[in-house]
Amino acid sequence: MSVRLLFLADTHVPKRARALRPELWEAIEAADVVFHAGDWVDAALLDELERRSRRLVGVWGNNDGPDLRARLPEVARVEIGGVRFAMVHETGSAQGREKRCAARFPDADVLVFGHSHIPWDTAAPNGLRLLNPGSPTDRRRQPACTYMTGTIGDGGLRDVVLVPLGQAPASGRPPADP
Repeated sequence: MSVRLLFLADTHVPKRARALRPELWEAIEAADVVFHAGDWVDAALLDELERRSRRLVGVWGNNDGPDLRARLPEVARVEIGGVRFAMVHETGSAQGREKRCAARFPDADVLVFGHSHIPWDTAAPNGLRLLNPGSPTDRRRQPACTYMTGTIGDGGLRDVVLVPLGQAPASGRPPADP
């Protein structure tokens, strides 16, 4: 039996977008577990994700105020199907990230993080997989806003896919809010 996962971060609702796109909500509702790696900005989005997700794992980010920090941890750790996940919003600069994160999270198989809005999928020398799903609302020099999906099966993380939302037009401007 496989477990369907969805990873997102840096939603910044309502500052970067008024709402999440309908196709993202459909994917959220279809997932067995949703991970949100911080920078929600408004607790209303947390409430909505809790309502519409089968299971939600979240952390607060640097743009999240006291209301979100009171409800979410800085670091989350969960085990799903034998895979040990850790999640934190910020991991520091890209240079040396794998080594730094492997030292900070030695008991994790997968580290989910956000902050940069730039998708990331690498592995540390010790096997720790590092995933940043980008942002579904603020593409920051990327061709599109993004999130990630994956599955847990046979005791491991499988089928990790970076999913683009609303490709940017030729003008280079981000797509309009939904």
